Amino acid sequence: MLDRYSRFAPLTGAAWAVLAVVAIVVGPGETPEGDSRPFKVVHFYSSHTSEIETAGILFTIAFLAFLLFSGSLRAHLRRTPAVEPLATLALGAVVLMGGAAGIGGGIEFGLAHNIDHVTPQVAQAVNLVSREVFLPVVVGGVIFGLCNGLAILRGALLPRWLGWVAIVMAITFAVPPAIFVGFILLLAWSLVVAVLMFLRPGGAEPSVVPVGA
Repeated sequence: MLDRYSRFAPLTGAAWAVLAVVAIVVGPGETPEGDSRPFKVVHFYSSHTSEIETAGILFTIAFLAFLLFSGSLRAHLRRTPAVEPLATLALGAVVLMGGAAGIGGGIEFGLAHNIDHVTPQVAQAVNLVSREVFLPVVVGGVIFGLCNGLAILRGALLPRWLGWVAIVMAITFAVPPAIFVGFILLLAWSLVVAVLMFLRPGGAEPSVVPVGA
């Protein structure tokens, strides 16, 4: 049973990418800015209650799949012993991202579900908190991309171009106007890596690059 799970575990990366895309499509778009007027916040959440709740559930399942995929990716990368610390740090970044996304999504879900039972001022404050709590997702995205990028470039069984893409992804997460681009890049990168890991579970022979090279 464990061997069967290990064989198909990389496909959780594909599940993560697909579920996240569906959540984006069915969602209402970006929530109001933190300084938006109270009644604008109430109007947004009351007009998009079902979309927010559906997207919140989908994102929760998606990030669970992302966590499982990242565990599989770590197991794949650590076959090159020199990159095990990087692979472990990348997994930790996903835990950070998933926790923050879960809290933020839960806050948005709760506000949408109870929007008729809170005052506009409370809705404004809760909306502000929900926006700010996603900051760890951005930090985690930078760490995830950078660590996996460096691990792949040091010869960890995946094509080197995926390492460069991961580093570009980390940079986009670090630039506020490009965060959404970084997230889409993360989904595409995860899908490609998941497929490669599934089709070539053994990978290629690692070619470890010395640290000082």
